[in-house]
Amino acid sequence: MSHLYEIDVRIPVRDGALLAANVWRPAEGTAPTLLLRIPYGKDMESPLGDTIPNLTTVLEAGYAVVIQECRGTFRSEGEFRPHAADRTDGEDTIAWIAEQPWSDGAVGMTGTSYMGMAQWEAAVGAPAALKAIAPCFASLDKYRTPWYSTGGALSLSAVTWWNAMMDAADAKRALERGIGTVDQLLELGRAVLYPEPLYDVLPTAEVPILANYGTWWNDLMAHPAHDEFWNAIDLRPELSKVGVPALHIGGWYDLFLGATVRGFVAARKEVGKEQARAEQRLIIGPWDHLSTGGVYPDRSFGPLATARALRLTNLQIRFYDRWVRGDTTALDGVAPVKIFVMGIDQWRDEQDWPLPDTRWTDYQLTSGGRANTSTGDGVLTIEPTTKAERDVYLYDPRRPVPTTGGASLPTTPGFCGPVDQREVAGRNDVLCYATPVLDEAVEVTGPIRVTLFVSSSAADTDFTAKLVDVFPDGTALNLCDGILRARYRGGLDREEFMEPGTIYEVTIDMAATANVFLPGHRIRLDVSSSNFPRYDRNTNTGGVIARESEEQMIPAVNRVHHGPEHPSRLVLPIISRGDSR
Repeated sequence: MSHLYEIDVRIPVRDGALLAANVWRPAEGTAPTLLLRIPYGKDMESPLGDTIPNLTTVLEAGYAVVIQECRGTFRSEGEFRPHAADRTDGEDTIAWIAEQPWSDGAVGMTGTSYMGMAQWEAAVGAPAALKAIAPCFASLDKYRTPWYSTGGALSLSAVTWWNAMMDAADAKRALERGIGTVDQLLELGRAVLYPEPLYDVLPTAEVPILANYGTWWNDLMAHPAHDEFWNAIDLRPELSKVGVPALHIGGWYDLFLGATVRGFVAARKEVGKEQARAEQRLIIGPWDHLSTGGVYPDRSFGPLATARALRLTNLQIRFYDRWVRGDTTALDGVAPVKIFVMGIDQWRDEQDWPLPDTRWTDYQLTSGGRANTSTGDGVLTIEPTTKAERDVYLYDPRRPVPTTGGASLPTTPGFCGPVDQREVAGRNDVLCYATPVLDEAVEVTGPIRVTLFVSSSAADTDFTAKLVDVFPDGTALNLCDGILRARYRGGLDREEFMEPGTIYEVTIDMAATANVFLPGHRIRLDVSSSNFPRYDRNTNTGGVIARESEEQMIPAVNRVHHGPEHPSRLVLPIISRGDSR
């Protein structure tokens, strides 16, 4: 099919604003359409990215394509406020596409990250022409991902970098209209390229270049709990309004991983149409937020790990062919769930998530009271513990545990992905609990959580947890992690401060993984109270953390209790199959 290309097509929405789009439409006849709504510029070299079908492939498959700049970005009119207008603008754009003479009336949506969230925004409006969505690295609840976390800590590095990037784009747009200064634009540009100095600025809410330029930063800082501000843009309660299948795509080292699997599980139960519930699909690779190559300085997942090797584009086109084009055979033979199992570095087809044959297994924490560092006496065991003990460490927010790999953003080497933990696990404020060396392979695939019995000298503090694969040569690679801000242990919408010395039971959501711990390896859990600057530092005062200075910070003496009365435990989803090795 040959296409005509139109640049800067102005698409009207209900309040009269005109949103700019590039349109590839059939030269003759009609075609189904894929829509991408993007806040990063429709004219960028590769707006579709490497996790969604490239433009050439989509066009060759017989689709029209519309790439539209979100309201208030680049050439689109209006003011950009994240998520504020994406629902109605998405609905109106879909309706506009369906009315065009080159459209056959069927629309699918595609896109990664913000563009994935824009798909959910449009889908809850249930526009008649929308037939399917494929949100990649996306979230229904913007508080839990990406702005804060499932445990209530601010996702500091991600929101700092992203806000600087969006503010820089807005400053450039304003400068073209004669508003603002070149110095302001240059300062924001430096913040995008070198965000690290901003992480240390305190109070966090008053980072000058972000607090002074954009209103979104101030809104973000003003709502540290999951209050009405976040409820207003939380789409999870509105899933019943969605009536279309979704192809959920995630990465084991993407900060949206937990949101991706939560969205898939929720959509399978709650979307409004039975067929759409049954046809939700999930793909997870060994990827981070910006790369699907599966290659990191400390770990390569092999030639099969890439999106190209998976033929991800082909799978996506087949998904669209089934639900947008209406080809009932397009997905024949394609499993509803595809995951890359690390350790054995293989793709595997599954029927659901969590896997139906999951055996949830408690690994008890135990020690002689000296679990500090990887050379301490902390042990993970599936045997019941008989001795009561506790491990203690000093958490000083002026000397936080540095972020060393993980599902981080930006995705710079050493900051994101699998990274050797040996140096950071040598700190005295990191508790390490490990199994004995494994005689047989152990597969851990599914959601990961840890329940701890903790106490503190402070009214509020954080607890972090990290699952680690320890290799025979001592290399220790992180798999997944989580954080809990103690004040939110009873719920993200309310604060409950600790009584110093009182023992509390808390659970840390560590997202998910799929990894085979091979013979000769050990399974390890690392516990501490900071992961900076991926998350902001808890000042331990019980005050408004984002408004406090370094001088106001106080150290906290934190304890992890374990034994018969305080069964601190790592809960692992064990998969036992003869053919999984």
